[in-house]
Amino acid sequence: MKKISDYTAEEQQVLDLFVKMIRASDSVLHRTHKHLADELLTLSQFQVLEILYHLGPMYQKEIAAKVLKTTGNLTMVVKNLTRNKLVKKTQDINDKRYSYIELTKKGEELMEQIFPKHLRILVEEFRTLTPSEQIKMAVICKKIGLGKQPGTS
Repeated sequence: MKKISDYTAEEQQVLDLFVKMIRASDSVLHRTHKHLADELLTLSQFQVLEILYHLGPMYQKEIAAKVLKTTGNLTMVVKNLTRNKLVKKTQDINDKRYSYIELTKKGEELMEQIFPKHLRILVEEFRTLTPSEQIKMAVICKKIGLGKQPGTS
């Protein structure tokens, strides 16, 4: 059995950081999204609704890229949202491989009802950090999310 102390100092530091980052992310997601169960929404469904609510109608492929899911994975999410009459899916006239997704009136009304509560929960959750820490964390999260860019050291 390999022990943590068998790794280099850099490897130990990165492992510790990674575990803390994942645990923090999971904890925050759990605390800030548990209210969605009251609306019978999954996190993925809410992500799609939120994107459409704030950015407007778009192709399913664009939504998949924003929620970091494959179009195949997103198909079931959109199917369920369509079944619940929260979104409308229209095939592109020129290329039937593409589907255009938009909020329905019911979907928009739902978001108008639940998003303010969601935002209040987020604001309260992130009061753990000072405004300055929030800005720094946003920069760090973006940097780590983008990964090491070619040509950088």
